Amino acid sequence: MKVLLQRVAEAAVEVAEEEVARIGRGLLVLVGVEREDNEQALVGLAKKTLGLRIFPDDDKAMNRSVVDVGGEILVVSQFTLAADTSKGKRPGFSSAAPPAVAEDIYQRFVAELGKTMPVQTGVFGADMRILLVNDGPVTFMLER
Repeated sequence: MKVLLQRVAEAAVEVAEEEVARIGRGLLVLVGVEREDNEQALVGLAKKTLGLRIFPDDDKAMNRSVVDVGGEILVVSQFTLAADTSKGKRPGFSSAAPPAVAEDIYQRFVAELGKTMPVQTGVFGADMRILLVNDGPVTFMLER
C-alpha cells in the first residue's frame, strides 16, 4: 500500500465536471492499493497519516499532526501509485490489487481514518480532476 500525503491549503475533487468533495487546510491523501495489502497495512498507514507531524507549530517547525491542527482530510484512490516504472518506458501494474479488492481496502482505510476525524473522498475508480494548493510544498510518501 502506498499513501502519498500532501499538506494543502485547500483541495477539491471533480467528477464529470461536478465537485464531489472539498477541504480547506489539511491533507490530500492519495492511496494506491497493492496485491499484498491487508488489514495490518491499512491500519498502520491510517495511524501514520493521522499522527505524522507535518504541520507547523508556533515556531514554524513541523511539530503538529492534522489532528492537532484541526485540519481536514480528503482521500482519493490512485492506482497508478502501485505502478512499476523500473523497466522500459511504459508503467506496469501487475502489483496493483484487482479493483474489487482495492476498493474494499481503500474503503476500510477511509473508515479507519474516520474513527478519528471526518474524511471526505473522491469516487473510487472514477476519472477525477484533483485541484489543490500544496502548502509548503510538503509531500510525503508512506509505504507499508
